[in-house]
Order: sequence, then C-alpha cells, then structure tokens
Amino acid sequence: MNLTSPTKIKEILDKYQIKPSKSLGQNFLIDKNILDKIILASNLSKKDIVLEIGPGIGTLTQELAKLAGKVIAIEKDHDMVNILAETLKDFHNIHIIEGDALTLDPKPYTLYPKYKLIANIPYYLTSHLIRTFLECENPPQEIILLIQKEVAQRICAKPPFMNLLAVSVQFYATPEIISYVSKNCFLPAPKVDSAIISIKDIGSRIESSEFFKIVKAGFSHPRKQLANNFCSALKMERKAVDAWLLKNNIKPNQRAETLSIEDWKNLAQGAEGLGDRV
Repeated sequence: MNLTSPTKIKEILDKYQIKPSKSLGQNFLIDKNILDKIILASNLSKKDIVLEIGPGIGTLTQELAKLAGKVIAIEKDHDMVNILAETLKDFHNIHIIEGDALTLDPKPYTLYPKYKLIANIPYYLTSHLIRTFLECENPPQEIILLIQKEVAQRICAKPPFMNLLAVSVQFYATPEIISYVSKNCFLPAPKVDSAIISIKDIGSRIESSEFFKIVKAGFSHPRKQLANNFCSALKMERKAVDAWLLKNNIKPNQRAETLSIEDWKNLAQGAEGLGDRV
C-alpha cells in the first residue's frame, strides 16, 4: 500500500470521513525520496526497537517495521488509530498506543535498554518532545525527526548564534541536519519548509538543575549583556558577577548567544561560591 500517494491518502481519509487536523499538525508525507532519507539516517536492523510519535496514517511506520525488530507507535488522534488498524494490518511487529506522548507515563514504552526515537512530528510538539526524551530516565540511543526547518536550524546553532533551545539539546547530545525538505512534500502543504534532524551521542543523565538555572538566567534577555542578566535574574552584585565571568574567560559584556556549551558548563561548575542564588 503506497501511503505517499496523494490519491491514496485522500482515498483513505474520505473512507473514514475525516480531514487532517490543523490543531494536531497533521501533514502527511507524499515524497518517497524523503521517506527513504529518514530510513537511511535511522540505520535500522532487526535488533532495533523504534518508538514513533504521531504515526498518522502509518506512512513512516510501515517502512520502520520492515527493517526494525519492533515499532511502538503512539497516536493521539482516535480517528488515525482506526486508520492505522487498516494500513498496518499486515505487520505483526507494530504495537499501537492511543494517547498523548507528552502526558503518557514514558516508563511503559522506554523500559527497553536500547531504542530509537524516529518520527515526523507536529511542529508545536518539537521542543517539549525532545527535552522530554533527552531528560527521561532511559533516553533513546538516537533521535531522528522530521521537524520545522527553522527549529532544526535553531537546535544546531553554534556561537555566536546560540539560543536556549540549542543549549538545551547540545547539553545532552550532538544534533545534525541531514536534509532540508520542501513544504510541497506534504499533504496538506504546511506554510514552512522542514528538515530531517539527527540527534546522536546522547549522554548519560547528569545533574542539570544548576546548569539550566544559570542558562535560563543568561538568556533571560537575549539581547542584553550577560552580566546584566545575571545581576537581575540571580540577584547578584555586579562585582561578583564580573569576577565569576572573568574567572571563566568570559567577558561581562558578552551576550548569551556567544557562549559555547563548554562555557556554560564551566560557569555551572564554578558557581559553588555563589551561594543559594544558583
């Protein structure tokens, strides 16, 4: 069953008398070449367990199931769950869970020692979903996502163009844009282009509360100087802030976007003498 065919997609949706949901960000992939790029980047074998978020009508799910040992697909839309029962009926290594991936208890589907998270996800879900799985007790080996182009570029940003999302992801892992995807590769076509992003080298869980408190303070006003942001957000004296920054080879007049992940880690490690502000 060719689920990248616009005619076939319309036929399935008409059969169940439903329309793609804008609120759920339902845009179905209609380009086989893009589908192949996702699969190639996933580097799957029968030893792999895949967690897919938002399978929709099962376009990506089918291809994942052909190569992986097992696919666990979480779908929020009840109508899509009914469609999946038809489009995936010939596969016996797919387990469909109806629910919201952001509110479901992740433990039942992340208990496996190793698994990969692969999905074409709605744009509104991206940041929250990535942080949820990078910070969970048993994070995936690897994450391959089809997401909004601008968000992918933000995640992969480097100094002097860093942002809070980039730091949040790169603290745990190494992101890379695999390919850009035209909005015309979807039905219905979204307003913006997309990108396939790979997130690898996902590290072990380390204490992060102090790190992110400092990062959020630094980015509290992204266009302002770091020293001013820390003084305001952490209620610190300017003299103490300047000394802390200079000790870590950071100029007080720098902006948060110019700092590397190592700079932020150094600031967090050198924050012991700052009292309970951090």
